[in-house]
Amino acid sequence: MGAYGDLHARSLADRESFWLEAAGAIDWFEPPTRAFDAGQGAYGRWFPDGVVNACHNALDRHVDAGRGGQTALIYDSPVTGSKRSYTYAGLRDEVSAFAAVLQDLGVAKGDRVVIYMPMVPEALVGMYACARLGAIHSVVFGGFAAAELAKRIDDAAPKVVLTASCGVEPTRKVAYKPLLDQAIAAASHKPDAVVLLQRPELEAELTPGRDHDWAALRAAAEGRTTACAPVAATDPLYILYTSGTTGTPKGVVRDTGGYLVALAWSMKAVYGLNPGETFFCASDIGWVVGHSYIVYAPLIIGATKVLYEGKPVGTPDAGAFWRVVSEHGVAALFTAPTALRAIRKEDPEGREAAKYDLSRLRALFLAGERADPPSIQWAETLLGVPVIDNCWQTETGWPIVANPIGLERLPVKLGSPTVPMPGYDVRVLTDDGQEAPRGTLGNIVIKLPLPPGCLPTLWNADDRFRSAYLEGFPGHYQTSDAGFVDEDGYVFFMARTDDIINVAGHRLSTGGMEEVIASHPDVAECAVVGVADPLKGQSPTGFVVLKAGVDRTPADIEREIVALVRDRIGPVAAFKTALTVQRLPKTRSGKILRGTIQKIADGEDWAMPATIEDPATLDEIGDALAARR
Repeated sequence: MGAYGDLHARSLADRESFWLEAAGAIDWFEPPTRAFDAGQGAYGRWFPDGVVNACHNALDRHVDAGRGGQTALIYDSPVTGSKRSYTYAGLRDEVSAFAAVLQDLGVAKGDRVVIYMPMVPEALVGMYACARLGAIHSVVFGGFAAAELAKRIDDAAPKVVLTASCGVEPTRKVAYKPLLDQAIAAASHKPDAVVLLQRPELEAELTPGRDHDWAALRAAAEGRTTACAPVAATDPLYILYTSGTTGTPKGVVRDTGGYLVALAWSMKAVYGLNPGETFFCASDIGWVVGHSYIVYAPLIIGATKVLYEGKPVGTPDAGAFWRVVSEHGVAALFTAPTALRAIRKEDPEGREAAKYDLSRLRALFLAGERADPPSIQWAETLLGVPVIDNCWQTETGWPIVANPIGLERLPVKLGSPTVPMPGYDVRVLTDDGQEAPRGTLGNIVIKLPLPPGCLPTLWNADDRFRSAYLEGFPGHYQTSDAGFVDEDGYVFFMARTDDIINVAGHRLSTGGMEEVIASHPDVAECAVVGVADPLKGQSPTGFVVLKAGVDRTPADIEREIVALVRDRIGPVAAFKTALTVQRLPKTRSGKILRGTIQKIADGEDWAMPATIEDPATLDEIGDALAARR
């Protein structure tokens, strides 16, 4: 670990010089003279005297440097059959004009704007326009439930809401306007205005006096320009809500300067991308991955990005991603392990990938859930490029642990996303706060301060921030992940701490069992939860999705899985039950809803998760459990 090891050590020992040097990669209106002020905020603030603008760094500075004719954004929508491209200059002009629209609606520096839209270029235009004015955007998934949207409207108190008439799914159209109207009716806070983008697939009626037609306002602003507002590096760029354990969403605050610096560093060092190359992040702008690596990071370094409105399978087939990679000359693809598993399930032999020229693809990156080794090995064989796992959170904004292939490609250890990135002092602590021995399962924490780009607090909830993240292990940020660090410093994230189960006094990782189950040749994906057991406390139960084309009986495969877990982990796991289901319940980002599965299995009361992709999958879990009982 030569180059990486030296850099990581320096980032912890001399954070001032390390991060001031990294800050030179972005444009400042007033460059910071200090990297960190430990006396501000809950644990300190980054670049406290710097003045900057995120939209200027993503667009204007590249136009000013003579690169305005380069393609900045490629919109590829197989669900609507639409494709569009924008140059840096064209996107800058579009954003500048739309910022004037927002100004006319009263939006100014520090105001909030909620963006409730599908994966269309206008959603990004709205985000950049907010950043241009110094306003704070808060993106909520298009089609999100009205009650959950109302909570976010009340918390953020937006002056304006940007929306579209509908979202387009492979098999249906989702009307957004009725959901937004219900949310505004239920919310205590009422926005001054709604700007609605009419989509030809399903148009919506405007509410007189409040709603405005996007196209009409934009046409009236043709030719208008808006300057980039100087904002303090510590000013919020956006609020991104993540589910809270109390039912009240947590508004993660992202400050501007530290975020830009961290993204610029990570785009080159972690993802190995250069200016002018094309990056395809197959996420959604409703998630942190979309904010960081669709919206901001590629443009900050002057790359080209793909905005994809579709699915990994079904739009039209399991070759959807490979078609995009080939057609647009993608150098790096970033997706979730669950997308990879979906492709593998539908096309285990990789016949769809063989149809496309993937010669310009240098690496595949995974994040969002634990990347199971069989899927990584399958993709490596299929693509012939490195498949790199990385692990992070909404709260951190960029990878905690990764393999920095743009700096030094480290040996891959299956099951580990590799090593901590600069600024992250990752520790593993026992429940009583002591350092756990290497290789021992414990609580993964980050010694404070967090590096640039991570949340400084929660929106209007400083006390909640401290209690949720800082008080469990004083002096450390609590990730709520369980895992271990091996003798080489590689970090293994085994489960959320809620997913560590206690079987007859033994603390066991459900992630370790899932890794074993996923190695079975007929298994596409799986989830293991701890089910209440009157004798042992909890007993593990596995839910398994089989690959397409498997013609053996599920009962035979389930028996083999039980034997496999008992052989690899041992009788201590007490693994006796594997259940075959057609699909696993997931969030829209692809995370498996293990907590909800566990409640169903235990017969507890449960609420429909706000971010669930398909509620019918929960019925399938219940049916499988009932059939086995």
